[in-house]
Amino acid sequence: MTQFFSEVVFSVIITLSLCIPVHASWLIYHKPEFKGRIIDAETKEPIEEAVVVVEYFTEPLISGPAGGSSSVINVKETLTDKTGEFYFPPYTAFIQPNSTEDNAEFIIYKPGYGNFPNQQITPFGLTPVDEQQFFSKGLGSKGELEMWAKEEKGPQLRMRKVIFGVVEVPRLKTREERLKAIIEPSGHIGSKELPLLYRAINEERKRYGLGDVH
Repeated sequence: MTQFFSEVVFSVIITLSLCIPVHASWLIYHKPEFKGRIIDAETKEPIEEAVVVVEYFTEPLISGPAGGSSSVINVKETLTDKTGEFYFPPYTAFIQPNSTEDNAEFIIYKPGYGNFPNQQITPFGLTPVDEQQFFSKGLGSKGELEMWAKEEKGPQLRMRKVIFGVVEVPRLKTREERLKAIIEPSGHIGSKELPLLYRAINEERKRYGLGDVH
């Protein structure tokens, strides 16, 4: 009965949030489904069993004089399949009254390949806001996103053509390249929350005689 009541209350709140003014919907955190395909930048072949992580962020509704920083409300991880594809279903949750929805950000890692979001060949230069658009617009569809481009006067935001959801990563050939590609886990998320990512990281670290991270 308690579970049934909770489900009813949750459904009512979501329904109300769609009917009342936008400014009152900040109690509900919602992100759409995310889909992607990871491929080898040179061969264009799919990369199987790459770890994909999505981090769901919130930010303070009212920040102090020094400003406020984003915080993670939840994390999820999965592995790419034989076609190199991954999928995260839509995510909805309650958030604290003093918080509001922020971006969803992604990590993609497989030992022997460049990581995302720092070393992919395409799309390169995505901002955190663009990441969630890139993986939610429809896998394989074409369009444009505002991304960072290297220019003589420094990095500039420019509209660039993309194939949504498709990420090309380079195969790494040297020890130095592979060491540089190892993801450095953030201190607030451990192996309990992201076992797939930490296993991949520690397998690569062990390859080069480095200790495990937890």
